[in-house]
Amino acid sequence: MAKPIPEKALQDIEAVVSAHPEGVGLQAVLEALEQSLPRRTLQYRLKYLVDAGRLIKTGEKRWVRYFLANTEPRTGSGVREPSHEEAAGAIPVSRQAAEIQNALRKPLRSRKPTGYQHSLNQYRPNHTAYLSPAERTHLREIGTPPSRPRPAGTYAKQILNRLLIDLSWNSSRLEGNTYSLLDTKRLIAFGEETAGKAHVESQMILNHKDAIEFLVGSAEDIGFNRYTILNLHALLANNLLADPEATGRLRRIAVGIEKSVFHPLEVPPLIEDYFDQILATASAIADPFEQAFFIMVQLPYLQPFDDVNKRVSRLAANIPFIKANLIPLSFTEVPADIYTEAMLGVYDLNRIGLLKDVFIWAYERSAAHYTAVRQSLGEPDPFRLRYRSELQGVVQDIVLERLGKKAAFNRVVQWAEQHIPQEDRGRFREVAENEVLSLHAGNFARYRIKPSEFSAWQEVWLGNP
Repeated sequence: MAKPIPEKALQDIEAVVSAHPEGVGLQAVLEALEQSLPRRTLQYRLKYLVDAGRLIKTGEKRWVRYFLANTEPRTGSGVREPSHEEAAGAIPVSRQAAEIQNALRKPLRSRKPTGYQHSLNQYRPNHTAYLSPAERTHLREIGTPPSRPRPAGTYAKQILNRLLIDLSWNSSRLEGNTYSLLDTKRLIAFGEETAGKAHVESQMILNHKDAIEFLVGSAEDIGFNRYTILNLHALLANNLLADPEATGRLRRIAVGIEKSVFHPLEVPPLIEDYFDQILATASAIADPFEQAFFIMVQLPYLQPFDDVNKRVSRLAANIPFIKANLIPLSFTEVPADIYTEAMLGVYDLNRIGLLKDVFIWAYERSAAHYTAVRQSLGEPDPFRLRYRSELQGVVQDIVLERLGKKAAFNRVVQWAEQHIPQEDRGRFREVAENEVLSLHAGNFARYRIKPSEFSAWQEVWLGNP
């Protein structure tokens, strides 16, 4: 029979943890205790305290933190303080979120099966809110670039090359994709698959690239409507579903979720009704951050598609940011295991606390990242920004039609006469010619040109004085 743990030993551990309201790791507890303990003994005692509800455990592996059960690892305003754990990639979570994690770490057989709860749809836009006023204010402060009002999508276009890589990689990584960041850069820039990787992984990343380009390129037209979400799914699911006709189509089959006791809706008419209700509700929400988080909760919870639901929700969350010229959300450094737990909290427990902590932390990370990226890029040329689509069109034509140098420059002149106001034609010709002359193997992807198309054009271009 196991020897009982002395109460005094347990209280000593609680005293150490109580001195760290921001949370404390196992090694720090070990070093702070007056009595020297073997590491495994301390691990056993910490587990005992967590199981007894006296401590709260958050994170996994090197990110594990312990809190007293009656403490709240957030500031009173609801906006978290930055900490050393954040720099190391950990996500500090609220007490409510930690309770979700502890509930989900119980054996699957001990959790009660649940179906789709219609009560989650009893949400009144601009009256009900998942994010507090303090949280929304905080996110707007860090997510608003210092610039004058500009057309929808302007900010996202300025950082598009970085966004394509960051969001494609991180969203794919959260699905278990094993491509590295460098592998992703090569695939997006050169169409170069990494040896030893499954084709499904490269397809997933390239689908993300296409979907992000669709959102940014159609910034004026996208929204929480069927056109946007169905086409977003079609792009993200391209060549990945067993039934090719299921891309961009609402679900007609029953689906299950791994490691979950949640049973999604199975009746197609109900799926259609709730899908339309979610889109209508999201469209009516005034605050872009509340919109983004609402769609991250509700869309995967409904499971409206055969698969790829979470990917759709992560990219759809960027719709309000793209349209309002706010810093986008790329899920930089979000640990996949915590994100998965957060979604299981929504599915199995109908609780959003952990996902909210992940969302806020991830946006703080993205805001810091893209602020630095934007500063390193300098101020964009307003002329190139104004004629971005026209420049892309003429360069694309020259490459796809395999025009040599003389024919290419004639095409630029013709294009300018047909599409550009007279006062800007000279400047447009100069910029377009420079764009063509500057094309190389590392930058042609931004014109939506395939590697094979670029290689074929290069043979003509280099051999045609």
